[in-house]
Amino acid sequence: MTLEISAEDRLGADWRAESDAWITEALAARGVVATGPVQTVRVRAWSIVRRLETSAGRVWFKANVPTNGFEAAVVEALADRVPELVVPPLAVDRERGWLLGPDGGTILREVAADRPEPARWVELLRTYAGLQRAVAPHGDRLVGLGLPDLRPDRMPGALAGLLADPTVRLAEPRRAALVALLPEYDRWCAELGADGLPASIQHDDLHDGNVFVGTGGMRFFDWGDACLAHPFGTLLVALNVAADQLGSDPAGPELARLRDAYLEPWTDLCDRTGLLRSVRLALRVAKVGRAVSWQRALRGATLPQWQRALGGPALIAPEHTTAPAAWLDTLTEPDILPPGNG
Repeated sequence: MTLEISAEDRLGADWRAESDAWITEALAARGVVATGPVQTVRVRAWSIVRRLETSAGRVWFKANVPTNGFEAAVVEALADRVPELVVPPLAVDRERGWLLGPDGGTILREVAADRPEPARWVELLRTYAGLQRAVAPHGDRLVGLGLPDLRPDRMPGALAGLLADPTVRLAEPRRAALVALLPEYDRWCAELGADGLPASIQHDDLHDGNVFVGTGGMRFFDWGDACLAHPFGTLLVALNVAADQLGSDPAGPELARLRDAYLEPWTDLCDRTGLLRSVRLALRVAKVGRAVSWQRALRGATLPQWQRALGGPALIAPEHTTAPAAWLDTLTEPDILPPGNG
C-alpha cells in the first residue's frame, strides 16, 4: 500500500488539533516534552503518520481508518507478549485507534538497499515464525481486541462475501470462474484447518520494509493489515516481495531456502510433507485474505469520521480501488511454490 499524499494541511483542522493535544498529554504523562512541532509525514487513504522531536528522542504517531483501528490495541498486546520483537508503544487510544511510539531505528530494507541479501530474508522469516509460535496461544485475546478473524473455517464465507460485494469490480467471466471455484476453495480451507497447526497473527504485509533492525535484533511493525489466520499465509506477500528483490525464480532454490527457514520453527508440530502441503494451501487461501484486507481498508476510507480526519474524502488511486478484485484474480494463477518443490 503506497499511495502518498503527505501534506500537513490535508488533515482536518479540528482532528489535527485533537491529535496534537493527545500526543502532548501522552508525552507529559511520561515526563516528556516536545522540542519541536508535530509534523505530518505521510497521509494515505487508510492511515496517517506524524512525528515530532522530544526531550526523549523522536516519537511517531499513527492513526488508521476505523476499520483498521485495531492496530493500536494489538501492538500493545504484542508488546506484553513479545516486547523484543515489536516496538512497545508509549501510549494508545483504543477507541480512536491511535498509536504513539518511540523511533524504531533503521528499516531493514535500508540497510543494503542496493544489494538485497537472501540471508536477511532468512533471518526475517525465521524470526517472524518464532513470534507467531509465541503469540499463537493468545489468538482469541487478539480477536477480542479487534484483530480480524480469518481462520480457515471462515475463509469460504469471506470469499462468498467478496463475490457478492458490488464494490469488488470483477468482470462477469472472472466472477463466474471464481464462483465455480468455491467448492474447491472450501476443500482447501477444510484441509488447511485440519492440519493441526495453531492459528496465529498473520501480518499479511510482511516484508523488509516493515521490519526495524538494530543491535537488539529485528522488530516488526505496521500491523494494520494483520489478522488471526493460518500462520503460513504470511509467506504470500513475503515470498512475492523477496522474489522481486532477489530476482529469483519463484520455483527456484532461493525461495525454497526462504520457505524452509520460515518452516524450521514449526518442525516439531508436523513432518516435512505435511508442512509443505500446508504452505501450498495457505498461499492459496491467503489470497482471499489479501482481498479482504483491501476491502476493509477501502471501506474504512469512506467513513465520515475518517473523512473528518482527512479534511475531506480520501484520495484513492485506481489501482487501489481495484486491489480486492486483483487479488481474487490470482486465485486461478499457479502457486508460488509448485508441488514437488522441496
